[in-house]
Amino acid sequence: MDYRKVKESSFKLASLSADKRNAALRAIKDALVNQKDRIIQSNKADLERAKIENIAQPLYKRLKFDEDKLAEVVGGIESLIELPDPLFATLLRRQLDDGLILSKETCPIGVIGVIFESRPDALVQISALCVKSGNCSVLKGGSEAMQTNITLFEIIKEAGQNAGLPENFITLIESREGVNEMLKCHGDIDLLIPRGSNEFVQYIMENSKIPVMGHADGICHVYVDKDADFAKAIPIIMDSKLQYVAVCNATETLLVHKDAAGILNMLQEQAKGKIELRGCEATRKYIDCIPAEEIDFNTEYLDAILSIKIVDDIQEAVNHINRYGSHHTDCIITENDDAAAFFMDNTDSAGVYQNCSTRFADGFRYGFGAEVGVSTGKLHARGPVGLDGLVTYKYKLRGNGHLVADYSEGRKTFKFKDF
Repeated sequence: MDYRKVKESSFKLASLSADKRNAALRAIKDALVNQKDRIIQSNKADLERAKIENIAQPLYKRLKFDEDKLAEVVGGIESLIELPDPLFATLLRRQLDDGLILSKETCPIGVIGVIFESRPDALVQISALCVKSGNCSVLKGGSEAMQTNITLFEIIKEAGQNAGLPENFITLIESREGVNEMLKCHGDIDLLIPRGSNEFVQYIMENSKIPVMGHADGICHVYVDKDADFAKAIPIIMDSKLQYVAVCNATETLLVHKDAAGILNMLQEQAKGKIELRGCEATRKYIDCIPAEEIDFNTEYLDAILSIKIVDDIQEAVNHINRYGSHHTDCIITENDDAAAFFMDNTDSAGVYQNCSTRFADGFRYGFGAEVGVSTGKLHARGPVGLDGLVTYKYKLRGNGHLVADYSEGRKTFKFKDF
């Protein structure tokens, strides 16, 4: 793969107006709808092969791309089109001196490489976000979704090019060897976003000079405070765990204040036949469940399994989350706003919630249109990464023969003034 050509295309894409990028997104949306049957047939082939290969159930669930998934990604593209243009926005405008004006303006990152597992809908979301934000995308999906990914890529590439996007605005890598090649292209790829296991993300970070943004595990928590409303808490816990178990924002651990342990009987009744409960020693004094081991609190199950721990106070809950969590999304259930404020201020996660499901941690649900992933890092972008996380900025300085020597030698002085 000649990544130099992709880099050259990124400069062309960055120069296109918002109207042209939005027109391309409309063309892509229409093409996906018009070729629905082709997409679903390709996905059926992937699903059949996955059954034969006995793929893990969580991956199998992510692999499915049916009419509902298509409607979801099309809705995401429509939302993106309606969002303001993230490019060329002025973040700062300052006079340094008479006739010497500094501005700070948003611009694309350039070429973004995204490596993801199983979910073919991610290919649509990522490519659409990159078009809207003026970035070229290099995509590598899991081999289990190969037929679906190839079909989606071909439809998006053809529709985008016909609408005026540069030839290499989107690239699909089909082989594992292509990933290693991509990792070496630090001169032409500006950012990597890996979406996979902790081991995989660490491998990417250790084997490339390209900046990496993303998250490894999704070990999310719900903490039931002593001032929780149990009638509110049970539906939140069930939604956080079961609404879709094979995703990074599903709750894996439930923490319960010792004075709220009465909720466990209610939970056991609701979870019967739906969730496998694993509890600490204190938990098992209240309900009959599988003993929780240390490893359970370090595990992203991606399944209908929930580990439970009783804590003495909110500080212990926060300490547990900061130690065992993945800095993704964590929730407190409480009617005490002071407790909620303490939890939100002291929990070191990209998303901290009060009285709502952890499943809200999603770019579409945040109104971003879609997301390329969730970042648990603290630099550049954090949480669901939508358009804002796919742009950077540059400084533009406009003068009229101004010289630094005049200021360093005292003939002129700066007159800082913000507009």
